[in-house]
Amino acid sequence: MDLPQLRRPIVVAPMAGGPTTPELVAAGCRVGGAGFLPAGYLTAAVLEQKITALRDLLGPGEEAWGVNLFVPSPADRARDEAAVEAYRARLGDGAGEPRWEDDDHYPDKLRLLTEVSPVPMVSFTFGCPTREVVDALHAVGSSVLVTVTERHEATAAVACGADALVVQGFDAGGHRGTHDAAAEPNSRDALALLPELSYVELPKIAAGGVATAGDVRRLLEAGAVAVQVGTALLRCPEAGTSAAHRELLARATGTRITRAFSGRPARGLVNRFLTEHDAEAPSVYPQVDQVTKPLRAAAAAAGDGEAISGWAGTGWAAGQELPAEQVLTQLCEGL
Repeated sequence: MDLPQLRRPIVVAPMAGGPTTPELVAAGCRVGGAGFLPAGYLTAAVLEQKITALRDLLGPGEEAWGVNLFVPSPADRARDEAAVEAYRARLGDGAGEPRWEDDDHYPDKLRLLTEVSPVPMVSFTFGCPTREVVDALHAVGSSVLVTVTERHEATAAVACGADALVVQGFDAGGHRGTHDAAAEPNSRDALALLPELSYVELPKIAAGGVATAGDVRRLLEAGAVAVQVGTALLRCPEAGTSAAHRELLARATGTRITRAFSGRPARGLVNRFLTEHDAEAPSVYPQVDQVTKPLRAAAAAAGDGEAISGWAGTGWAAGQELPAEQVLTQLCEGL
């Protein structure tokens, strides 16, 4: 996949948990950009269904799309179980059970993408794939991208054989792509990170805080070949954003990076759950995510925006209830 040759340098972000749908990715492809289906939290069978649905939506020449995978990290149960159980007890009735052997169906999804249904691009977040995985994806014609937030992560991505980087700044919504779940993420945006990573001679997609055409232009001028957009699309009709999340987006007063919902640093809209539990959440992923998931699901079903993980970047207030193609076209105005 030749990212620098996109007709429009815009990429639909893989927002896991519902917001990024096949329809949203298709909108990115139709405007001449690209998009990624999120595979996080899905089984291989459900991912295959979404890939099929997306292919049915795309026309000739709309091949700039891919799938995003979470790289699993081995949990240290002996070290972390007591902290997770204490957090679970704090949350009270309705909290979920941690699953210490969870690998997010990573091997099954890799088999799908290398043996059953190869796709043009595969991106990874939360770490680097092994060189063996990269070679297998290359063998079936997939380009490989790795999300990075630091210089040493970019160096690791080059070493594993990545074809491009997604350079994510601190202002991005949702989970930081930091490779170490327990590490404190930096406070630099993509505009600052791009010059730091100029030594890496790979195409770079900039992500984080993109709300206006001016944001896109500045990131391209700083060295990005394209810009990844997520939060700006959350209110579009094609997005799978829940009603509670949409309502919170309309009335929120700010965002904050927190571990309260998943144990990993992630930027979300400030609400009651975040405020009450941020300080106590242990740095253990995905077990904290599993513990809070039933509570978040119940809140979403009840329309309670105060207890959901309302992921959003710093530019959330600029989001519009417009068709995704219109939002993406506006972001590329003047290029």
